[in-house]
Amino acid sequence: MTEVKLQNITKNFGLVEVLKEINLSISSGEFCVIVGPSGCGKSTLARVMAGLLPAAQGQVLLDGDELQPALQKRKRHELQKIQFVFQMADTALNPRQRIDHILGRPLGFYLGLKGKEKRRRILELLEMVELPHDFAGRYPEELSGGQKQRVNLARALAASPDVLLCDEVISALDSIVGANVIELLKRLRKQTGVSFVFISHDLSTVASFADEIVVLYAGRVVEQGPVDQVLSPPYHPYTRLLISSVPELRVGWLEETMQTQEAQAGIDRVVQLTEIGCPFFDRCPLAIEGTCDRETAPMRDLGDGHLIECHRSKEEFAH
Repeated sequence: MTEVKLQNITKNFGLVEVLKEINLSISSGEFCVIVGPSGCGKSTLARVMAGLLPAAQGQVLLDGDELQPALQKRKRHELQKIQFVFQMADTALNPRQRIDHILGRPLGFYLGLKGKEKRRRILELLEMVELPHDFAGRYPEELSGGQKQRVNLARALAASPDVLLCDEVISALDSIVGANVIELLKRLRKQTGVSFVFISHDLSTVASFADEIVVLYAGRVVEQGPVDQVLSPPYHPYTRLLISSVPELRVGWLEETMQTQEAQAGIDRVVQLTEIGCPFFDRCPLAIEGTCDRETAPMRDLGDGHLIECHRSKEEFAH
């Protein structure tokens, strides 16, 4: 039963603080989705968990044991347990290596497999990601974008990990291929029991399969909790903005949406990283001038693991 915990994770790029005191827990077998706009720190957070980027402050814990911030200093079994699936399979896969070599390397490195045993496992991994056995002899350039991403997933699964970090793995795919990859992830979760951390900017793609949703904005967790609670009132004002922007298949939806406070606050404005106050202040329809722009919002515990960072009371942001 593997558990990954982040405690007070802060990350800086130069003088800019891109993650601020992130606290998060991923339980064994859980599908945790981290959602937020471009530039909010989602991918940076995943890279900190994997050790690809060391945090400035805070700890990443694996089953209660602190991991070294940098990948190079982590032990082999720690590397094995947390695997990263990159967004762009084109750049993640070596074009000069056949698929069997790409999948075989982690099998040898982490599990010590050789010969027939390695070959058998390579074919099993191809089956797991729903690719034919003869793909083992192909090169990445012979595969479509969706097929490359399946190989990318198979390579991560080859290490027999406990946690899979999926960084925008469908954003470069068309909607039909992306939907098929989502269905594959859901089947893999049932088949393997692996915990998934799924990074996305699109709430509409994750609502149907997440257990836990973490809403990130400007490097801060503004809301987190079980999916049914995060997607039901009361919401953080930014979560409400995300939900209001998800299209509905009914006449008049767009016209109604454009009249909401959330739409009028501006869905597509650039995320501003701020050192003081709430970074959502200049977009928030519930902002309190003199408070939200000057003081860090408290984290309110609504029970059952549902947390919202906001100066407004539960009753106020429920409306």
